[in-house]
Amino acid sequence: MTLSVKICVNGDDYQLDIQPNELLVDVLRDRLGLMGTKQGCGTGECGACTVLLDSTPVNSCLYLAARANGQHILTIEGLGQPDNLHPIQQAFIKNAAVQCGFCAPGMQLTAKALLDENPQPTDKEIREGISGNICRCTGYVKIVKAIKEAAGAMYSGRD
Repeated sequence: MTLSVKICVNGDDYQLDIQPNELLVDVLRDRLGLMGTKQGCGTGECGACTVLLDSTPVNSCLYLAARANGQHILTIEGLGQPDNLHPIQQAFIKNAAVQCGFCAPGMQLTAKALLDENPQPTDKEIREGISGNICRCTGYVKIVKAIKEAAGAMYSGRD
Protein backbone atom coordinates (compact mmCIF):
# COMPACT_ATOMS: atom_id res chain seq x y z
CA MET A 1 0.00 0.00 0.00
CA THR A 2 1.29 3.45 -0.86
CA LEU A 3 0.22 6.87 0.34
CA SER A 4 0.10 9.99 -1.76
CA VAL A 5 1.56 13.08 -0.09
CA LYS A 6 1.99 16.68 -1.14
CA ILE A 7 4.94 18.49 0.35
CA CYS A 8 6.67 21.76 -0.35
CA VAL A 9 10.44 21.42 -0.05
CA ASN A 10 12.59 24.54 -0.33
CA GLY A 11 9.75 26.30 -2.13
CA ASP A 12 9.11 23.53 -4.66
CA ASP A 13 5.91 21.46 -4.55
CA TYR A 14 6.06 17.68 -4.82
CA GLN A 15 3.39 15.00 -5.09
CA LEU A 16 4.90 11.69 -4.02
CA ASP A 17 3.71 8.15 -3.53
CA ILE A 18 5.39 6.80 -0.42
CA GLN A 19 5.28 3.79 1.84
CA PRO A 20 3.48 4.35 5.17
CA ASN A 21 6.68 3.61 7.12
CA GLU A 22 9.00 5.73 4.96
CA LEU A 23 11.05 8.26 6.91
CA LEU A 24 11.36 11.88 5.87
CA VAL A 25 15.17 11.68 5.75
CA ASP A 26 14.92 8.88 3.18
CA VAL A 27 12.40 10.75 1.05
CA LEU A 28 14.56 13.87 1.04
CA ARG A 29 17.79 12.02 0.25
CA ASP A 30 16.68 9.09 -1.91
CA ARG A 31 13.66 10.49 -3.71
CA LEU A 32 14.52 14.18 -4.01
CA GLY A 33 18.32 13.93 -4.04
CA LEU A 34 18.78 16.44 -1.22
CA MET A 35 21.95 15.04 0.26
CA GLY A 36 22.52 17.89 2.73
CA THR A 37 20.18 16.22 5.19
CA LYS A 38 22.50 13.73 6.88
CA GLN A 39 21.60 10.33 8.26
CA GLY A 40 23.59 10.19 11.47
CA CYS A 41 22.54 8.14 14.46
CA GLY A 42 19.08 7.12 13.25
CA THR A 43 17.73 7.58 16.79
CA GLY A 44 17.14 11.34 16.96
CA GLU A 45 20.12 11.96 19.23
CA CYS A 46 22.66 13.70 16.98
CA GLY A 47 20.60 16.25 15.03
CA ALA A 48 22.46 15.71 11.74
CA CYS A 49 19.13 15.00 10.03
CA THR A 50 17.44 18.18 11.28
CA VAL A 51 15.16 19.97 8.84
CA LEU A 52 12.63 22.72 9.45
CA LEU A 53 9.05 21.56 9.13
CA ASP A 54 6.81 24.62 9.02
CA SER A 55 9.72 26.50 10.66
CA THR A 56 10.10 23.96 13.50
CA PRO A 57 13.22 21.77 13.76
CA VAL A 58 12.47 18.06 13.47
CA ASN A 59 14.67 14.98 13.37
CA SER A 60 13.85 13.68 9.92
CA CYS A 61 15.30 10.27 10.83
CA LEU A 62 12.37 9.77 13.22
CA TYR A 63 9.67 11.62 11.30
CA LEU A 64 7.35 9.65 9.05
CA ALA A 65 7.16 11.29 5.64
CA ALA A 66 3.38 10.78 5.61
CA ARG A 67 3.10 13.19 8.55
CA ALA A 68 4.69 15.92 6.41
CA ASN A 69 1.71 15.91 4.03
CA GLY A 70 0.70 19.49 3.26
CA GLN A 71 3.63 21.01 5.10
CA HIS A 72 6.60 23.16 4.15
CA ILE A 73 10.07 21.72 4.62
CA LEU A 74 13.31 23.65 4.58
CA THR A 75 16.57 21.76 4.08
CA ILE A 76 20.07 23.18 3.99
CA GLU A 77 19.81 23.34 0.20
CA GLY A 78 17.02 25.88 0.58
CA LEU A 79 18.66 28.00 3.28
CA GLY A 80 20.99 29.77 0.88
CA GLN A 81 22.56 29.38 -2.53
CA PRO A 82 26.28 29.03 -3.29
CA ASP A 83 26.34 32.54 -4.76
CA ASN A 84 24.02 33.98 -2.08
CA LEU A 85 24.68 32.34 1.27
CA HIS A 86 22.35 32.90 4.20
CA PRO A 87 23.87 35.04 7.00
CA ILE A 88 24.06 31.92 9.19
CA GLN A 89 26.09 30.11 6.55
CA GLN A 90 28.32 33.15 6.07
CA ALA A 91 28.93 33.40 9.82
CA PHE A 92 29.77 29.70 10.12
CA ILE A 93 32.36 30.06 7.37
CA LYS A 94 33.79 33.33 8.70
CA ASN A 95 34.13 31.96 12.24
CA ALA A 96 35.49 28.55 11.18
CA ALA A 97 32.50 26.94 12.91
CA VAL A 98 32.61 24.01 10.49
CA GLN A 99 35.27 21.36 10.64
CA CYS A 100 34.18 18.07 9.09
CA GLY A 101 30.83 19.59 8.10
CA PHE A 102 28.66 16.60 8.98
CA CYS A 103 26.68 18.43 11.67
CA ALA A 104 26.62 21.78 9.86
CA PRO A 105 23.34 21.44 7.93
CA GLY A 106 21.31 20.43 10.97
CA MET A 107 23.14 22.89 13.21
CA GLN A 108 22.52 25.78 10.82
CA LEU A 109 18.83 24.97 10.40
CA THR A 110 18.42 24.71 14.16
CA ALA A 111 20.18 28.07 14.48
CA LYS A 112 17.75 29.58 11.97
CA ALA A 113 14.74 28.38 13.96
CA LEU A 114 16.32 29.70 17.15
CA LEU A 115 17.08 33.13 15.67
CA ASP A 116 13.65 33.38 14.06
CA GLU A 117 12.15 32.92 17.52
CA ASN A 118 14.78 34.79 19.53
CA PRO A 119 16.74 37.35 17.47
CA GLN A 120 19.09 38.27 20.34
CA PRO A 121 19.89 35.08 22.22
CA THR A 122 22.47 34.90 24.98
CA ASP A 123 25.29 32.39 24.77
CA LYS A 124 23.38 30.20 27.22
CA GLU A 125 20.21 30.38 25.10
CA ILE A 126 22.19 29.47 21.99
CA ARG A 127 23.77 26.48 23.72
CA GLU A 128 20.35 25.36 24.94
CA GLY A 129 18.84 25.97 21.49
CA ILE A 130 21.39 23.81 19.70
CA SER A 131 21.56 21.16 22.42
CA GLY A 132 19.86 18.60 20.16
CA ASN A 133 22.68 18.90 17.62
CA ILE A 134 25.94 17.16 18.38
CA CYS A 135 29.23 18.31 16.89
CA ARG A 136 32.01 15.83 17.49
CA CYS A 137 34.75 18.11 16.11
CA THR A 138 34.44 21.35 18.05
CA GLY A 139 33.93 22.63 21.56
CA TYR A 140 30.98 24.69 20.29
CA VAL A 141 32.74 28.01 21.01
CA LYS A 142 33.03 28.92 17.32
CA ILE A 143 29.49 27.70 16.63
CA VAL A 144 28.04 29.91 19.37
CA LYS A 145 30.11 32.85 18.12
CA ALA A 146 28.88 32.27 14.56
CA ILE A 147 25.24 32.14 15.64
CA LYS A 148 25.63 35.39 17.62
CA GLU A 149 27.25 37.04 14.62
CA ALA A 150 24.50 35.77 12.32
CA ALA A 151 21.89 37.19 14.70
CA GLY A 152 23.53 40.59 14.41
CA ALA A 153 23.64 40.37 10.62
CA MET A 154 20.05 39.14 10.35
CA TYR A 155 18.45 41.51 12.81
CA SER A 156 20.60 44.64 12.98
CA GLY A 157 18.41 47.71 12.98
CA ARG A 158 15.28 45.81 14.04
CA ASP A 159 13.32 46.81 17.09
